[in-house]
Amino acid sequence: MRIPRLYQDFPLAVGVNVELDETAIRHGIQVLRLKPDDTVILFNGDGHDYLGRLTVVSKNHATATIESAIALDNESSLPTQLALGIAKGERMDYALQKAVELGINRLTPLVTERCVVQLDAKREQKRRQHWQGIIRGACEQSGRARLPQLDDVTRYADFLELALPGQRMILDPRSQQTLSQCARPQQLILMIGPEGGFTQTERAQAYQHDAVGVRLGPRILRTETAVVAGLTAVQTLWGDLNKRE
Repeated sequence: MRIPRLYQDFPLAVGVNVELDETAIRHGIQVLRLKPDDTVILFNGDGHDYLGRLTVVSKNHATATIESAIALDNESSLPTQLALGIAKGERMDYALQKAVELGINRLTPLVTERCVVQLDAKREQKRRQHWQGIIRGACEQSGRARLPQLDDVTRYADFLELALPGQRMILDPRSQQTLSQCARPQQLILMIGPEGGFTQTERAQAYQHDAVGVRLGPRILRTETAVVAGLTAVQTLWGDLNKRE
């Protein structure tokens, strides 16, 4: 049986007894039904996995003793920021989950002209908390020991004005250039639109800010499909999907 991995947002160290947080208890104890003396892997985003053993377990309380730690080196060799137009519920969740599994290290949710999701301040806060949970779960599942940065919801025009390290690339089905025709960037900012894609005006604005337009084949892809296809392509070309151990 695979050892469960649980994210904990506090310092971890060998020999320390820790109380698991509410989310870890809900998943580990109430869903996986872990018991005293079961082994768990804890991580907090510092690049290490901490092997621990449960000591006290009840419905709403659990503690573990950390017995050892191991440094992980499974982050992509291509630092990648995904700037993604906000899509509806499950599509956005799926896109975020797969983006984390495919190695992004930063996510910027974009408000674009064709976004159908409208967020006031209260809904935006709730969505960010939800998205953070998606990122946490994807890291637990995929074995990543560092959590990607989740930016605040950003308006498209404001995003273009940000001084960001890396080459902006915008997925544009009208572009004649493919990823394989582009030089490998040291850092990548991959821009993908929401349902309906970017408008002609938004594409023009991106090019005015030195973005490179690329297309992913001859077919129009859904937002969540474009995220998976685009990140798989860049990780294969320039990242670690074809890396030999």
